[in-house]
Amino acid sequence: MADVSYLAELTGNIGTVGYGLAAIGPGIGVGIVWASYIQSTARQPESAGLTRTYAFLGFAVSEALALLGFVVPFIIT
Repeated sequence: MADVSYLAELTGNIGTVGYGLAAIGPGIGVGIVWASYIQSTARQPESAGLTRTYAFLGFAVSEALALLGFVVPFIIT
């Protein structure tokens, strides 16, 4: 019978690469959210309180996608 003990190690490495690729999108998204917040606050400082709420909401949604990218490789394997 063939030795397939290397498959567990290979699966773990593929999951790690998958999470690395999945973290790129949310990382870019968080950068865009905060860049937009800074730009809108610089253009209209009196609306900083309102736009801060939307910035944190956008940040939370982007980070939720990163967490999903972290969990999915564990569910699939």
